[in-house]
Amino acid sequence: MEEAFGTVLIVVCLLAVVAAAISFRGSGKIYRGLGRSGIFSMDEPEQRPTPKPNSPATDAEAREEIRQMLEAKSARREARGQAPLDIEAELASLTAPAAPRDAALREEVRQLVVARNERRQRQGKPPLDVEEEIERQLRELGV
Repeated sequence: MEEAFGTVLIVVCLLAVVAAAISFRGSGKIYRGLGRSGIFSMDEPEQRPTPKPNSPATDAEAREEIRQMLEAKSARREARGQAPLDIEAELASLTAPAAPRDAALREEVRQLVVARNERRQRQGKPPLDVEEEIERQLRELGV
């Protein structure tokens, strides 16, 4: 019985090698054709040229993508039974140029953040990142 095991093992291994060789030979055409068809090919450049940064075409494309995301967000809100978003108002607020910030207000917020950090350190808590906290506070104020 033990002599038959060795023979069976060798026969199975030989059959596996033959099957692998046949499979490898038959699949050569498939692997050579990968990436050569379809929309984008690895050997050819992209079909559509991308617009230059900060050009009107880039800005228009960005506005359209923002609009699509807002429409999807509004659709999700409606599906949950909430009021839909005013897409145009949201788009205007998201794409509006940043207003210059008042330096005096920024300094006042900085002083508040520094004082808060001192209190946090006395309480044994880690301090906040001052610049990041200033930006967060100004965003909350809508400035």
